[in-house]
Amino acid sequence: MAITNNSSNKLNNLELSIQLSLSGLSFCILNKDSNTIIEVKELRFEKRLNPFEVLDELKVLFENESTLNNSFTNVTIVHNNDLSTLVPEALFNKNHVADYLKFNSKILKSDFIAYDSILENSSVNVYVPYININNYIYDKFGTFIFKHISSVLIESILRIEKASTTPKVYIHVSLNHFEIIIIKEGKLELYNTFVYNSKEDFIYYILFTAEQLNLNPETLNLVFIGDITEDDEIYNIAYKYIRNISFGNRNDDFEYIDKPKSNYSNFTLLKSI
Repeated sequence: MAITNNSSNKLNNLELSIQLSLSGLSFCILNKDSNTIIEVKELRFEKRLNPFEVLDELKVLFENESTLNNSFTNVTIVHNNDLSTLVPEALFNKNHVADYLKFNSKILKSDFIAYDSILENSSVNVYVPYININNYIYDKFGTFIFKHISSVLIESILRIEKASTTPKVYIHVSLNHFEIIIIKEGKLELYNTFVYNSKEDFIYYILFTAEQLNLNPETLNLVFIGDITEDDEIYNIAYKYIRNISFGNRNDDFEYIDKPKSNYSNFTLLKSI
């Protein structure tokens, strides 16, 4: 979804993407002329914050990072929370967006509800963005685009797997929560998100989801993306129960001044640019 106003920024060759959750934030800047990511940075919060505290952290970031004070041709905000749901495009009615969310999310009457169209599987993603952050970005930059993290994930993975005939279970790992995307014959079977406080929580949610879809842990193909390495305890416990584990690949088509720590880290941030 896009927000515009009548202000104008000096056009140049830079694009900015910022991803925000209650656990942390990250940003990247793309130089379009050279097709090069000139900066990627992450900030983890010491504890889980509320949206007002996240905005305070974002303001501090803008004060401390001089590169964020450039003019940008495009600005994208990625909202990372569990307040979203998918609706088949044929059944979607924009006048009833709150009705789609109220069955699986706790929403308030004052919440602003947005939606993204996902062309890859003819669905609409209905969600609650951090509206205070949207308002801040609107005042700072004018025109910008905002999306939900699940929209970026689903679109990107469906493109990667469009010709695949092998079922895949993608796990996108972030601090204290993860998204699970299951693809079968190039189509989305399931999307969900879970908060975990221990490695036991982590593997429980994965195995429970697999059981519900009759997927055998001995044969299923699990693909990790996001903030995880082979040294992590959550990887080790996953490998204890699931043998076919691999790491994904963003399949980047741009260069980097400083490369991210892996080909699958910062997945949604870099796929949003």
